[in-house]
Amino acid sequence: MDDMQEKITIMVVDDTPANLKLLEEMLSGEGYRAIMFPSGILALKAAIRNPPDLILLDIMMPEMDGFETCRRLKEEAATQEIPVIFLSALNDTESKVKAFSMGGVDYVTKPFQFSEVKTRVETHISLRRSQTLLKRQNQHLEEMIQEKVREISESQLATIFAVSKLAESRDDETGWHIERTRIFCRDLADRLADTPLYASRLSPTFIENIYHASPLHDIGKVGITDNILLKPGRLTAEEFEIMKTHTLIGASTLQTVYQKYPGNAFLGMGIDIARSHHEKWDGSGYPDGLAGEQIPLSARIMAIADVYDALRSKRPYKEPFSHDKSAAIIVEGSGRHFDPVVVEAFIALSQELVEIPGSAWLKEEENVCV
Repeated sequence: MDDMQEKITIMVVDDTPANLKLLEEMLSGEGYRAIMFPSGILALKAAIRNPPDLILLDIMMPEMDGFETCRRLKEEAATQEIPVIFLSALNDTESKVKAFSMGGVDYVTKPFQFSEVKTRVETHISLRRSQTLLKRQNQHLEEMIQEKVREISESQLATIFAVSKLAESRDDETGWHIERTRIFCRDLADRLADTPLYASRLSPTFIENIYHASPLHDIGKVGITDNILLKPGRLTAEEFEIMKTHTLIGASTLQTVYQKYPGNAFLGMGIDIARSHHEKWDGSGYPDGLAGEQIPLSARIMAIADVYDALRSKRPYKEPFSHDKSAAIIVEGSGRHFDPVVVEAFIALSQELVEIPGSAWLKEEENVCV
């Protein structure tokens, strides 16, 4: 016996003391650790507590026969994979079929030759080892695949975030806009998940996706010229029409990527946000004039996050508004600019927004009004 086999524990269950003694001597002589039980009830309890590597099980026993013992072993998570070999004087086909249907892996009739029992035991121990090894290898492979997928996903998200930051850097000197708005979106979505209207639509996956997809909302601004994007004064009607195209530029760019990865929920949400975050609840927004539920939920959430942060931030054409004034403007836009239910969620956590990382510098301007 090798070192690995010396550690193998075989449980023998038989109500005949002579059989237990004989099998204990034979198995111990082969280097196995043999543990003996005179009843199915005792064996079941012991196996659940300390699972053996294999069980030799008699059928005809009082209180609980071998069929019932095996059935219960297969119901327990701790013992359901232990191979069970039936040892029985019953030699009829019906008993053998029932033994296998209960979960047995083999059947040896009494009186038996130990050489036969030994061979059956070795076969099923070897098979058990192979199955355990294969299970471990599959689990390791699955973990490796998941890790690689996670690495790829994280690198892709990092790349997308970097591109979003590049677009943002052209008109946001602080560099905190997309960090704040992604947290705004996540927190608003999380709060909406507790509302009866949106609970079924806001899964943990949706909330995670909006956190990662929201930085894409203004990615189309890379296509807007500096003289319009950075203009310190009010845009002319013609300039504003050009500015509005950033929604279409962003959505079109992401749509090109989406065609290579159809069905990708993250990219799909990014397209919705980039195209529709300037739509308004009453239909007066752009670029498509969508109204109410026609506007994707992710874009409705982004609309509030984007407007609130724009109000609170310094821009080439304005000084920052206070939190109270910004919140009041959001509330005033409920039912016209914004989804009323999303506004309610905003109100519920509006005081928490000033604590979001990157917002500290805004607090210094609390008393600034324009």
